Amino acid sequence: MKIILIILFILIILFLIILFTKLTVNVQYYHANDNDDLSIEIKAFMGLLKYKKKIPLIKIDDNSPTVVIKEENQLNGTEKEGDKKTKQFSAEEVLNSLFNTKELLQHVINFHRIIRYFLSKVTIKNVEWHTIVGLGDAAYTGTISGAIWAVKGAIIGILSHYMKMENMPKMNIYPQFQRVQSETLFKCMFQFRIGNAMLAGFKIVKFWKGGFPKFKSSNKLASVQK
Repeated sequence: MKIILIILFILIILFLIILFTKLTVNVQYYHANDNDDLSIEIKAFMGLLKYKKKIPLIKIDDNSPTVVIKEENQLNGTEKEGDKKTKQFSAEEVLNSLFNTKELLQHVINFHRIIRYFLSKVTIKNVEWHTIVGLGDAAYTGTISGAIWAVKGAIIGILSHYMKMENMPKMNIYPQFQRVQSETLFKCMFQFRIGNAMLAGFKIVKFWKGGFPKFKSSNKLASVQK
């Protein structure tokens, strides 16, 4: 009996540790002309558990109306066989994803409130967004620079409204009036407790209605293991 109580006590302690553990998500996106690079790193338990996904290539396929994406996955700094993939996404699959999202929203009562509550527990910090833009014409470059400033301000405003913005974002735009150039770097850090994510998941299950949604899928997804 004592052994059972000890095991139960240990399990409760471990469960509480997991609930209050913070997940740190580092996001970095870099775009330069036709090159794109997206990196998402998730850390937990003070960096003892680390998962990283890199998408070093996002481009339009020359032979078909699809978007080609390469992925590289790492767990605690190591790659395994099959962690590198190349995928192609068609317009049909994007439409299916939008349809599936709509189906999910329709099956959860007050879904937006659940998400808003979860986002209110998320901290965002170390936001940096630097952009270099040039259209080869001073007037056009000045106009597009002003438009980019407006878009950046709107996006940061939305993020700070729904999440806890810990420090001021660092944003810059460097207009190039004499040449054509497109380059941007965005990075930030999200932090939230696993318990808050679990609570949001429980609420979604609790307020579920109408049975299982009819998700659409496509058989045209190409995935090549490398």
